[in-house]
Parts: sequence; C-alpha cells; structure tokens
Amino acid sequence: MNKPNVLFIVVDDLRTQLGCYGMKWVHSPHIDELASQSLLFQRAYCQQAVCAPSRASVLSGCRPDTTKIYDLDHPVRNVMPNVLTLPGHFKNNGFETVSVGKVYHHAKDDLQGWSKEPFQSKGDWKGRGYLTDEAIETIARGDAERMASGDRRRGLGPAFEAANVADDAYHDGKDALAAIAELDRLSKLDKSFFLALGFHKPHLPFNAPKRYWDIYKREDLPLADNSFEPYGVTEFSLTNYGELRGYLGIPKDGDIPDDLARKLIHGYCACVSYMDAQLGKVIAKLKQLNLWDSTVIVFWGDHGWKLGEHNSWSKHTNFELDTRAPLLARVPGMAAAGKDTKALVEFVDMYPTLCDACGIGVPEHCEGTSFSPLLDNPQRQWKSAAFSQFPRGKVMGYAMRTDRYRYIEWQQHDSGEIAARELYDHTRDSQENENIAEKAGAQLLEELSGQLAQGWRKATPKI
Repeated sequence: MNKPNVLFIVVDDLRTQLGCYGMKWVHSPHIDELASQSLLFQRAYCQQAVCAPSRASVLSGCRPDTTKIYDLDHPVRNVMPNVLTLPGHFKNNGFETVSVGKVYHHAKDDLQGWSKEPFQSKGDWKGRGYLTDEAIETIARGDAERMASGDRRRGLGPAFEAANVADDAYHDGKDALAAIAELDRLSKLDKSFFLALGFHKPHLPFNAPKRYWDIYKREDLPLADNSFEPYGVTEFSLTNYGELRGYLGIPKDGDIPDDLARKLIHGYCACVSYMDAQLGKVIAKLKQLNLWDSTVIVFWGDHGWKLGEHNSWSKHTNFELDTRAPLLARVPGMAAAGKDTKALVEFVDMYPTLCDACGIGVPEHCEGTSFSPLLDNPQRQWKSAAFSQFPRGKVMGYAMRTDRYRYIEWQQHDSGEIAARELYDHTRDSQENENIAEKAGAQLLEELSGQLAQGWRKATPKI
C-alpha cells in the first residue's frame, strides 16, 4: 500500500492577515476552507524573517546557524552539498518529488532532491511581473537613464499594478496551472508523490488582476494603529525597509504618506486574494482526482510582513510581525481537524512532522521536533519557546518567543558579548510597542538569557 501523498504549499511574504486568523475583512475563502479541515497554528515562527534563510531552514531541517545561510546569495547545495533535504529524503523513500513555483529561493537549487527539473513560470514582461503599458514604459525609461549613466543594474518598477487580465497572465496563475497538470500526471503513477508548490504573491510588487483589487474598497482598509517606532527600540531593531523603497513611486527616505500606505495595503490584500484563488483551483483538482483522502497538506508563509506597523514595512527584523506566519497542517484522519492551537512551534519542525505523517524515518541531522502529537491533541503541553534570528552588521540578533515574552539578544559576532537587549511582555503589549529590557529586573533578564542560551540549538518540547 502506498504511503500518503504530500502537497507542500509555501507562500512568499504571507502574514497572518487572513480570515481564518480572525481578519474577517480579508477575502481568503479557500485558505479559510482549508483551515476548517486542518490544524491552524496560532503561534508558528520562522527561523529567520527573510526568504532564502527561512526556506533553507525548512527544507534542510536545520537552523540558520547550521545552514550558515543568512542572506539571499547562497543556495543550499552550495553551502551544504551533502545535506539530506526534505524532498531528497522523500525521493529516497520512493516518492515522486516535484517542485512548481518558488519553493527554494533559487530556482535550480537542490536539483538532486527532485524527480524532474523544477518548474517556475517565465512570468510577464522580461520576468519583472508587469503587464500594463504604463508600467512597462516607466521601467524602460528608467532602464535607459541608468544605462546612459553607466549603471548596469536592472531597476525595479512600480510597487503595484492592477492589470485587467486573466489569472494566468501573472506568475501564480501560471504556476497553479502547472501544479494542476502535475496532479493529473502524478495521479496516474503507481507511487506516492511529494508536490511542492510555491506562490509568489503577496510578495512585492503588489501586482494582481484588477478583479482582485475590486474586491476591496480602499477607504475601508485600516491603517496600522501603531505606526510608530517601539519605545526603547535599539539601534539594531528596525530597518529603513529598503526592499520597498527600491520601487518606483516610493519615497527614498522618511515616512510613507497615509494615502500611499493605504494603496500599498490595498495591493497586499488584492495579492492575497489572487493567490487564494489559485490555491482554490489546486485544491479543487486534488479533490476531483480523488486524492484528498490520501494527501497530507501543509500550507505556510515563509515569514511575516509589516504593513506600516512600527512605522516600518517589509520583513528583516526579529519582531513578532516578521517571525510569525501562517501554518496549517492537515493529515487525513487526524483528530484535530478544524481546530487551532496556541502551542509554540517552529518552521524547522515541518521536516520531521512530514516524515512522521508519511511513515518514514526522521534523519538524525534534523534540528526540529515533530509536532505530530498536536494533530491529535492540540491543547497538550508543548515547547517552552520558539527561536528566530537576524544578522545586523557585526551583531546577530537571537530572538526567543515564550508564552509570555519576546526576548532578543544582539550578540557581537566576534566575542559573543551582548550589545543590546529587547524584551516585550505579550500579556500587556501584544503589539510589541515598548522594549522594557531596561525596566525589567536583573533576575528576569538572567533567566531569559539562560533559557535562550540553553534552548537555542534544539528547542525540545516538555512532553
């Protein structure tokens, strides 16, 4: 008898701004429907809030200090040539492993882990994600100006676009169709499959077909109610959100005006709804092929994203908004279907969990802990903390999220000395608006620092 199939869905820059997470003004019906048949994790955390390191951690089963991937420039196979990756392990256990869309940050990474060459759609105008004449003309003009000045770098375009086009004119629509075609092929094989599907949106630019923009009334979309830097913030805590500032029409410095902020939020929501519709098509195909009852599904966002909170945008920090992201897990027959859990889990836990769900062994190198027991009892006692990190020049910020606190140490790379601390009390300050490290007693800081040091490498649950 074949083992269960796996549908492994990763979404770029997806925060917990979804209907199933209580944001009822966000139109995400297909994600919400999947959540109603999955276990929804209220407190799931990535290991680093930027694309490549987060995905490398999940797919290798190792934390960033083991992968040594802290930026966008290092494919997994370049720095860990012998690691047994998640798809590679499933392939070795007889699964047909397939990658569609953005799964690894680098499209050609880990070719030996896949049964066939990964597929990513070519996309739209010169691969930049634009379709309207206005956007294309603006970008072309900017490119010409840069070339004339001797700057050979390719520039970014506008931060948003609402072309009146079909879903498959943009990346995610094309990738959804490719995934559907793969499901047709895979359903005819006499073996189980591991299909990884990576959606690009809501990553910048916020480009989606116009009809998804039309779902929302811009004036009804709320602005961040804490659009200010946290009190007591350290010099390492925030960024100047250069990722957003690189797009045309965005101020190169200073605050984002409210009218522009609302348009960006509108674009983000439109992209979420666009991506949600593509997910719905893939799930519908899975059910049409009678694969629903034999397929494990994991749906996750690679990290969170700020939409003006802390007077900031994008990711690249250790705050809750950046490190926390959606995670849904569905294993056929599990007891916790349709429930949620506040257990602290980490994305590095996905690798061993999928191994358990499919009845294959967990490789010894994995640094996460399978959360399979939560699929039967989501309220059981679990991990005491989840860990994330982010480099900032000569320091590394190590973050620990406990049931009550977020504690961060900014440690010098060379000496390990603590350059700064942050402490946020979620019982009183769920938005992390005030760093109380200097107000906290020495005993509490010492306890949290010890817990961080002891638990960083492998956070084991209290079972």
